[in-house]
Amino acid sequence: MRAVVCHQSELTVENLPDPVPGRGQILVRTLRAGICGSDLHMRHHSDEMAELMAQVGYDTGIRPEQHVVMGHEFVAEVVAYGPGCRKPWKPGTRVVSVPMTRDEDGVHMIGYDEASPGAYGDLFLVHEDFTFEVPDSVSTDDAAFTEPLAVGWHAVRRGQVGRGQSAVVIGCGPIGLAVILMLKAQGVRHVVASDFSPARRDLARECGADIVVDPRDSSPWDHIKVPAAMRSVPELADWGFAAMSKVRRVPMLPWERLIRVGELAGASPSGPVVFECVGVPGVLSEIIDAVPMRSRVVVVGVCMQPDTYRPAMAIQKETELRYVFAYDPGEFADTLRMLAAKKVDPRPLHTATVGLDGVAAAFDALRDPERHAKILVDPTLSGAEL
Repeated sequence: MRAVVCHQSELTVENLPDPVPGRGQILVRTLRAGICGSDLHMRHHSDEMAELMAQVGYDTGIRPEQHVVMGHEFVAEVVAYGPGCRKPWKPGTRVVSVPMTRDEDGVHMIGYDEASPGAYGDLFLVHEDFTFEVPDSVSTDDAAFTEPLAVGWHAVRRGQVGRGQSAVVIGCGPIGLAVILMLKAQGVRHVVASDFSPARRDLARECGADIVVDPRDSSPWDHIKVPAAMRSVPELADWGFAAMSKVRRVPMLPWERLIRVGELAGASPSGPVVFECVGVPGVLSEIIDAVPMRSRVVVVGVCMQPDTYRPAMAIQKETELRYVFAYDPGEFADTLRMLAAKKVDPRPLHTATVGLDGVAAAFDALRDPERHAKILVDPTLSGAEL
């Protein structure tokens, strides 16, 4: 088979042996594969990620000296089954899969492990238990977005945007755009998006953001619609005095219980839910310094460098931090169902498709946020031009 191999940061198209499915595995043929920002980072900085993954017990992550076929966002078709499979789908059936498989040597992340080549090639292996059939109503291009949209869906679920809360998305790259799409799919009424790139701001509008700002001209915090948002400690204290004055005048009811009922009803001060989708040092600190009191910050962007923020500021504001990673199989399946039900439309993110010979050029093109958001790979295409 032909595949794009990453070795010492170079991407070359090579002929490799066809993979053979092991127990519980399915051999699949790539129909489309998405190029992820993590792949761009892995190309030049795989040692950093491998060391990080090793600290959480995953010891076989990609290294520069290895020959790795990346590609963990994909839609493929069934070719053959390994032993022990239930064989629920006929050859040719379109499928997507959580990009993780397992063999006698342990668990492997598809596309990030030399032992588990990914979708930047004609053929690769997935695990049957983590694989899902693509409904007829989902196009092949759209199905390729299942994985990145699942990342956005997991972040949105962890964000728990409440009734009446604004959501603020800082950074409108592919993952920020996925978060916007999934916020709107969940029914969040007021989404503010912020990015320096004009092209990304345009895509944020296409994905459904209600307010889109250039942070050089306008602060996203000036556009939130949270009636109970408090901007300062004195403002929060004034609210407390006013609330206590009211509840302590209610006869025959314990004022403490009224306060708790108000909290459950969403009447207590709270800020927006903020999704940090940049992953650059300093951004998290800027957000914590700027957000209203009692905001929730969901960290989605992957910052690989050491970073700092002032915990005392977060404490003064009671800012809640939540860090999110990937998704679970249920969220992955949820995302596929949303695509089938047309609750989410990923087409604004799709800006180009290339063949295997065009992957290296696509990696370079994706460095410019004004040119592309998400480039798909179709191994059947020839040529290297974008």
